[in-house]
Amino acid sequence: MTHFIDSGHVTSRHPVPLLFVHGAWHGAWCWAEHFLDYFANRDYQAVALNLRGHGGRPAPTALNSCSIADYVEDVEEVADQLDALPVVIGHSMGGLIVQKYLERRPGPAGVLLASVPARGSSAFVLRWARRHPLKIARSAVTGKSLPLVNGQGAVREMFFSETTPQDVVARCAERLQEESSRASLDGMLLNLPKPSRVSAPIMVAGASRDGCFTVDEVRATARSYGTEADIFADMGHDMMLEPAWSTVADRIDAWLTAHGL
Repeated sequence: MTHFIDSGHVTSRHPVPLLFVHGAWHGAWCWAEHFLDYFANRDYQAVALNLRGHGGRPAPTALNSCSIADYVEDVEEVADQLDALPVVIGHSMGGLIVQKYLERRPGPAGVLLASVPARGSSAFVLRWARRHPLKIARSAVTGKSLPLVNGQGAVREMFFSETTPQDVVARCAERLQEESSRASLDGMLLNLPKPSRVSAPIMVAGASRDGCFTVDEVRATARSYGTEADIFADMGHDMMLEPAWSTVADRIDAWLTAHGL
């Protein structure tokens, strides 16, 4: 599979490309399901990349050694191929990558969806360890994190609301893959965001039924960027795949338009 999926093109109405960054265990496919066509049909160029070791893209080293800094380089590589610096839109771990990318580059804007908080993901890991101590212990010993989300029950608990149709959960479960333990450690404590270094405007959105990050964590992240969070009711972590995904896309579209993007 290619390093990225490109849909639509820049227009006078929306002259800035959108670059979508997926989260842990996912790939560009999670954006291709709904978001890329949605934004392309509204006169945006919408691009979703596969991070190294994801979506069939090879990694130059073992996946477990890939860091958040490596993933930021992947975003920079795709951004450099576009005609203009893109708005970067990141989900979950992709939100952490977007935050780190914007520390290094003065992009036009960033959007964080159910993102790793500005203060890191350690609280999420502790919550998950209390619920599933044996899974966490096994992952720590083996260095493999995919078993944490193996099975449709685990996928629903972490990524979806209770009312999400089972076929949506099943399709996601079939496509999840292993994630880098180094990147996970970066998100916990080794490479946390530094909001004071980000000058771009930031939109922050979260989900009330998120199995990973709490509403309070989302709001704290928004405050660290001098804004208020948009919280979507009755929605799970995978906001771009939930049945009400279009309400999220509509809000992003409105926010971008209001910022002249």
